[in-house]
Amino acid sequence: MNAPVTSDRVLLRNYLSGDRDAISQLIERHSRRVRDYIRMMVKDRDVAEDIFQETFIKAVRVIDEGRYTDNGKFLSWILRIAHNQVIDYFRAQRQDKSVTESDAGYDVLGTLQFAERTVEDEIVCEQIEHEVRMLVELLPEEQREVVRMRYFGGLSFKEIAEQTGVSINTALGRMRYALINLRRMIREKNLVLS
Repeated sequence: MNAPVTSDRVLLRNYLSGDRDAISQLIERHSRRVRDYIRMMVKDRDVAEDIFQETFIKAVRVIDEGRYTDNGKFLSWILRIAHNQVIDYFRAQRQDKSVTESDAGYDVLGTLQFAERTVEDEIVCEQIEHEVRMLVELLPEEQREVVRMRYFGGLSFKEIAEQTGVSINTALGRMRYALINLRRMIREKNLVLS
């Protein structure tokens, strides 16, 4: 009989109460998804492993400092840290500091191009990114998965089809419906993403 799985929230609470093994369990639980995401972005196993380590070091530091707010979405939070670490990596690789988000495998559904930005531009872009990510989280799982793989992971539809075990037409169809749903949600919420 299988033992009950301890939730992320309980593991975090146990860690903060002094159980050092709890953070190891939490990292182990999400390590594959985070590692795969980073590898998909940087396409270099060694670099990905370094970024993976930096991601969890940063996460543990934030938790230790009491700056983590547990909203039940630990995986989303850790993936956001990983994404930011990937962007930092690409920025460091470019001496001219003109890295775009699309260089790091992400480009707000193909609608924004980032270059040198003012502080105001940065704030607006972060807000747009946050709103788009929140909308993507509201999509049905199959559509959400295709959007993440295509726009956040930079995979081709052929690669998406292979990884999800569906035909290319099915992957394309899921993307089509995802975009229709995202446009509808943008209209309903009266969002301006530009």
